[in-house]
Amino acid sequence: MNRLKKIFCIGETLIDFIPDQKEKALQEVTGFERVAGGAPMNAAIAAAKYGANAVMLTKIANDHFGDYIVGVLEENGVDVSYIIRSDEGETGLAFVSVDKSGERSFHFYRKNAADLLLSPEEVKQEWFHQGDLLHFCSIDLVESPMKQAHIKVIEDFQKIGGMISFDPNIRLPLWPDESSCRETILTFLPLADIVKVSDEELRFITSIDDEQEAVASLFTGRVNVVVLTKGGEGAAVYLKNGESYEDKGFKVAVSDTTGAGDAFIGGFLSELMSIDISKETLCEQISKHHRRLLTFANASGALTASVKGAIHAAPGKQHVLNFISSRPGINEK
Repeated sequence: MNRLKKIFCIGETLIDFIPDQKEKALQEVTGFERVAGGAPMNAAIAAAKYGANAVMLTKIANDHFGDYIVGVLEENGVDVSYIIRSDEGETGLAFVSVDKSGERSFHFYRKNAADLLLSPEEVKQEWFHQGDLLHFCSIDLVESPMKQAHIKVIEDFQKIGGMISFDPNIRLPLWPDESSCRETILTFLPLADIVKVSDEELRFITSIDDEQEAVASLFTGRVNVVVLTKGGEGAAVYLKNGESYEDKGFKVAVSDTTGAGDAFIGGFLSELMSIDISKETLCEQISKHHRRLLTFANASGALTASVKGAIHAAPGKQHVLNFISSRPGINEK
């Protein structure tokens, strides 16, 4: 029996407090809704909802919020058997405010977050197999045991020939300054096979205004694929061999962009893993299936942005497919 390939999502889990009122500064918001969050967790849940074998790899506090997060992961079909529970640290919190366009600002409480305490010694190479995919983001790359755990897991995936995906998902309030954030991202970026960035993140990371030139600069080290998201303008995928493909996305009434980018990459990776894919055939298969991958990912992100909250907003696969089928001119591969 063939082993089902896994998507390992490593990094932070936290509680997002989503405001009851939009178009108010954080200090003016009087009520919030508790939602489980964290970019790797959001991506894992989206991928699991779309049928992938998604795994959350992290450390979670033995507190009430931690119990809630594990419960949400289990309810959404994510494998929690690799999670380490700990009496050290607490569950991180993020308070969010949303402006009239659905864009967010954050205030974090994460200085003693349990996920930052995951150590390299607690992660075992035998957990990972050729054909698996590792997905990581930048929030847990601040100086911590978890940063070292990322380094070990990335090295383990490189040894076994697994694929690696990196979504910087920049949150500057969590960094000492902009330069330390940028330098860390530029250190980890060449270690990934797939890099997903937003247009704003692209400019921040590269300091290059010209989009094509900025994208070209990301093809360093192992990077073979760059996925560029453009908000309401859709997304494009660029391959190291010079090929590029674009999908204009879907126009929706934006309620809250929380988790939309995570739903996008969760959709992209889940569809990618449903194809007969390997590190060696990555570019060839993306070239062949680019329309399917981008259309599904864009639909996933758009549907998530159209409702409030990240986890509760993640649609099921049939919902996404129905949404796609209502778009004229789409010919699924």
